[in-house]
Amino acid sequence: MAVRKETSAPLRRDAQRNRDALLAAAREVFAELGLDASLDEIARRAGVGNATLYRHFPSRAALIEAVFHDLLAGTRHMGEQARAHADAWAGLTRYLEGIFEGLAADRGANDLMTTGIQGVASLEALHAHNRETIGLLIGRAQAQGAMRTDVTAEDLLLLLAALGRTVPALTAVVPNVWRRYLAVLLDGLRAQPTASLPAPSLTAAQLGDVLQDLGPHAAGPK
Repeated sequence: MAVRKETSAPLRRDAQRNRDALLAAAREVFAELGLDASLDEIARRAGVGNATLYRHFPSRAALIEAVFHDLLAGTRHMGEQARAHADAWAGLTRYLEGIFEGLAADRGANDLMTTGIQGVASLEALHAHNRETIGLLIGRAQAQGAMRTDVTAEDLLLLLAALGRTVPALTAVVPNVWRRYLAVLLDGLRAQPTASLPAPSLTAAQLGDVLQDLGPHAAGPK
């Protein structure tokens, strides 16, 4: 007896329109407010009711998965490119610069990559791939004499996570200044120091603004 193959029926035109509107609104809201943003606000901006949102995306994790699918796939591709680079140090630095460009793009992407969000399957897979990529590149860079030999993947991942959380605050004060601090971090891992750092240092006032933005925020109107 032939086995019938189950396939998902295509969405009706109005349902597809609502789904597209929800994804566009979620990208906008997550970029502005981060991944803890109100789902009610996303539904409001999409011009649909909460029931419609949950019909398409039964959980916050499902919505995050759909919104950031392309970003996650692109980051994994960057990791594959880094692994294929003959010069492990060059592959590592380009990979990390690409990741940090994504972290600087919006708060949603930053939350996605630097916090312990649960239930997003493709994100969990990317974290595992990223850990493996970092470990492989560190081992090769050390073997090639480009990186100090006492650095571990855990060392670098912790430092990157800490710096990554500051990127939105840094970018709000001085766009692209994160490149300086990523260069400082990486230079400390090299077997030999490099040339001058990119971008000037923050001023004392700018540092104050960044640290204020990283601190607790006052509650908004109720």
